[in-house]
Amino acid sequence: MIRKIVDYQKLNEDILNLLVEKFPDGYDDDDIISFRNANNELIEAVEVRTDDTIYLVKIGVKLVKAMEEHEEEDDDLQDDDSTNDTVDIDALNEEDLD
Repeated sequence: MIRKIVDYQKLNEDILNLLVEKFPDGYDDDDIISFRNANNELIEAVEVRTDDTIYLVKIGVKLVKAMEEHEEEDDDLQDDDSTNDTVDIDALNEEDLD
């Protein structure tokens, strides 16, 4: 299995979808993986998996914002696709009710 460390700025839409799917309400401390990189810097990341790859996505305030914005875009698209089947009863006149 391939393992990749990815910065939020380099996320493609598929990985962002996986993140939002896995963490719909955000992630918490139990989801965070901490490790040191080759420069001995502390890195914090969350893990998402595909069939052949494990992604460790570096976290930060900007990742949370990117996930929220992506989720809002998906919601907006779904809202645009839905039809409005409600009827304004006050707008109907008595002839329409017969």
